[in-house]
Amino acid sequence: MFLQKTLKDKAVIRGVGLHKGIETSLSFCPAPANAGVHLVRTDLEGCPSVPVHVDYVRATALATTLGNERFNVSTVEHCLSTLAAFRIDNVYLELKGSEIPIGDGSAKVFMEEIRKVGTIEQREPRKYIYVTKPIYCGSEEKHAYVVPYNGLRLSCTIDFDHRQIGQQFVDIDINEQTFAKELASARTFGFVKDIEKMREMGLAMGASLDNAIALDDDKILNPEGLRFENEFVRHKAMDALGDLMTLGRPIMGHVVLYKAGHDILNQLVRKILDSPDSFQELELGGGLPQFESFDIPFSGRA
Repeated sequence: MFLQKTLKDKAVIRGVGLHKGIETSLSFCPAPANAGVHLVRTDLEGCPSVPVHVDYVRATALATTLGNERFNVSTVEHCLSTLAAFRIDNVYLELKGSEIPIGDGSAKVFMEEIRKVGTIEQREPRKYIYVTKPIYCGSEEKHAYVVPYNGLRLSCTIDFDHRQIGQQFVDIDINEQTFAKELASARTFGFVKDIEKMREMGLAMGASLDNAIALDDDKILNPEGLRFENEFVRHKAMDALGDLMTLGRPIMGHVVLYKAGHDILNQLVRKILDSPDSFQELELGGGLPQFESFDIPFSGRA
């Protein structure tokens, strides 16, 4: 928690992309201290790259897409959530293809491969965004905010008009253990009626019951059922953790989400970085500063 970390060795994940359905591979490669996290397209001439930062977010519909004028990479949030939970600060994400492999629709495959190679501390302090005042974006109907907290905590509420989902809530202090137990294996999900429309647009070509929870008008189609009773909201929380990586630095605060997708998370990240009077840049070791008292923007569970 005090020092930056990278991987001890390269970890490789292969599979298909969710939307294009094309074989792709991702390598997590060790990087030096203060390098940060970068996406590198090794299948393109010159191996162009972009840092994982909100300035390079190109789209937030269906998934988070990072890129520049030369390339885009979609569905980055699952692998980024694993980096956030395992406190990995410096890594090159070397990708062959325009999508991150979807695995089984969760972050499980990324977590397992990172655990196999292990992590190593580096001789530089970890620099945090330490939230000292509430930062809010959205509306009462759909919103996200972060308030001071000595750690990283996620509270997430979703509400779908479907008998198998409805309103669900999860509240988790994020660390390696809670991520592995509570979030990593929660799968993405979609509705059959939407998937059919998406495929007409050339999307969701790699989606199957092996990498997503599918729902028709009233039931879950996966024969094995759910991994958690509230798997849907757990997956949304995992997505949010990955999207927070676009801050460019780890955050300390309590992030509260209500019906917030990738678009709202993107707005929250931008609002945080545009609110320098509401956070401190902090290196741990000398104790945590005191924050002011505050009022929650909206009362209630979310």
